[in-house]
Amino acid sequence: MRLITLFTFFIILLAPANVFAAELPIAESVLVEKSARKMYLIHDGKKYREYTISLGDSPKGHKKQEGDEKTPEGSYVLDFRNPKSKYHLSIHINYPNKEDKQQAKDRGVSPGGDIFIHGLPNGFGSTPSAFVERDWTDGCIAVMNDEIEEMWKLVKNGTPIEIRP
Repeated sequence: MRLITLFTFFIILLAPANVFAAELPIAESVLVEKSARKMYLIHDGKKYREYTISLGDSPKGHKKQEGDEKTPEGSYVLDFRNPKSKYHLSIHINYPNKEDKQQAKDRGVSPGGDIFIHGLPNGFGSTPSAFVERDWTDGCIAVMNDEIEEMWKLVKNGTPIEIRP
């Protein structure tokens, strides 16, 4: 009898995390506020998930060329994902767009590319504190590994992303 009672107790204890957890909706869009270091998933016009982010080493202003270590600003699309990146999962931002390419061409420079939302560098998951509240990417948007795993499930290819200053 005690074994059954103990077993039932553990089932009830564990159930809320698995059985009663509400399903989160798929994001309709993503909003980034660079100055606040926040990223939000949006559904039905409302923010429903919030992430603290890290940006490029030179975070102020819009990305203008390769190597400037800035995170782009403007409207883009999350167009593909890379499960085998050198970071813990990555979702590509379609920078540069036509306007970015033209502006870079007018200045005679490369606009750069390979801008992603990603987790920590592979092999550094056990030391996340080294990355918290620091801008350390080359222009990407970084979150913790568990957060990119959640985003991987909630953000589909083709989702619009707005990156604000």
